[in-house]
Amino acid sequence: MAAQTMEQLVSLCKRRGFIFPGSAIYGGLQGTYDYGPLGVELKNNLKLAWWRANVWERDDMEGIDAAILMNKLTWRYSGHEDTFVDPMVDCKACKLRWRADQISGKCPSCGSTELTDPRPFNLMFKTQVGPVPDPESFSYLRPETAQGIFVNFKHVLDSTSRKLPFGIAQIGKAFRNEITPRNFIFRVREFEQMEIEFFVRPGEDERWHEKWVQDRIDWWLSVGLSRQNLEPYHQKKEELAHYAKATVDLLYRFPHGLEELEGIANRTDYDLGSHSRDQGSLGLRARVSPNAHATDKLTWFDPDSKQHVVPFVVEPSAGVDRGVLALLSEAYAEEQVKPAPAERLKPVEEALATFLRSAARNEKLPAAAKDAIVAEGERIAQGLGERLPSIAGLLSLPGADGIEVAKKLRGQVDPVIDEFYRTVLHFKPHLAPIKVAVLPLKKNHAGIVGTAKGIRRTLQATGAMRVVYDDTGAIGKLYRRQDEIGTPFCVTVDFDTLGEGKDAALANTVTVRHRDTMAQERVAVPELEAYLREKMR
Repeated sequence: MAAQTMEQLVSLCKRRGFIFPGSAIYGGLQGTYDYGPLGVELKNNLKLAWWRANVWERDDMEGIDAAILMNKLTWRYSGHEDTFVDPMVDCKACKLRWRADQISGKCPSCGSTELTDPRPFNLMFKTQVGPVPDPESFSYLRPETAQGIFVNFKHVLDSTSRKLPFGIAQIGKAFRNEITPRNFIFRVREFEQMEIEFFVRPGEDERWHEKWVQDRIDWWLSVGLSRQNLEPYHQKKEELAHYAKATVDLLYRFPHGLEELEGIANRTDYDLGSHSRDQGSLGLRARVSPNAHATDKLTWFDPDSKQHVVPFVVEPSAGVDRGVLALLSEAYAEEQVKPAPAERLKPVEEALATFLRSAARNEKLPAAAKDAIVAEGERIAQGLGERLPSIAGLLSLPGADGIEVAKKLRGQVDPVIDEFYRTVLHFKPHLAPIKVAVLPLKKNHAGIVGTAKGIRRTLQATGAMRVVYDDTGAIGKLYRRQDEIGTPFCVTVDFDTLGEGKDAALANTVTVRHRDTMAQERVAVPELEAYLREKMR
């Protein structure tokens, strides 16, 4: 079962080192997040999987990495200076600002309907270029990676001699000054995109658009998303961007609702036409602004017709951060290893009820924090037998650690969770931040420890997998910890490995424990690397 609430994911991400609030020691900066030791591995694995599928494994794709800062004229002729806006309103009562199209005429903070009239707000971050302040010496932090591809179209074409159809892929940072960042890493001000601009002959664009929609659905399924949580949405004519002939949004069922994960747009010849000189001679289908500054025509010469063609563009554009959030949500599960007896659950139930009463009457807690704690606590209480592991997330919510009975609740719940439950991330092995954890059965036994560390070094040296050594708890607790961060395989070194067990046939073998099934099997140490490679394939 995927994550049911965002609080489950936020708690796990902070507790286990996936994602931290940005600049937290100074009170944070809204709409920014930092990827921790595990988060950066997951993020890099997702990007590598995307790059491998769309660049390395295709014969019709090139990759680039364009600069974040671009000549400001790029954003004039792309249309961003005029059209990249959201409607903004101010609440006259509490003075907070909101996107007008997301609040239905009522302030989400105080409930007031006394709002200002909507006014356009451009989402681009403006920055000074050069040492001398000057009204004309400015640029923008790019709000998308696509324009870096379009302005490099001729460079890539001339340097690779590509023929239509072909694409250019890019992964990179983008920046949008969101009015109301929200829902963890779903909508933020600094993010990464995985974008493709696929150039086709006019008239072939609709067929390629349909093909790319299916290709992108298939790829998301290949990295672990379920089809029932992925829903294509064909935008209505009135919803289309000004440049688009058609757009299909791939919507994912996040904990906060069904929202866009990726968009696949048929952008016609708008972009290459907008950035071209002598536009009147190009036979453009799209309506573009006259360009008095471009120095080249962004066309492809068709050797058959002996004519210059402005290609149509199909654009699959996905957010890396949204992809990470979808993977975490899909992989998340809270599972009972074995039924907990009623006499073990009863003290936890009583401690949880006391905690919620204390939270409800705590006058130091902000209202929003109090409501979040009480709502999550009541959700857990309604199905305590299944939801007991969620108490760890409950105690990680803002303000929860300041409630005086929080430690008592934690003391009651931790032993029960350790014995009867586990939280697990069912990542595909190639996406898991850590592929293998090597565990010593006895951490103060020199032979076991030395052998375990040697196995870790050997596996790590292959360069094919991230491997860690962990001896910070009993073996059962170590298994639970690795389950919670999504490690697909645990390798345990014990007395049998050293030939000191009861069965001499088990000498120089280790126990490999599988995350998803919790099944265990003995594997000979010399065969371990090949065994793990095959399982991860």
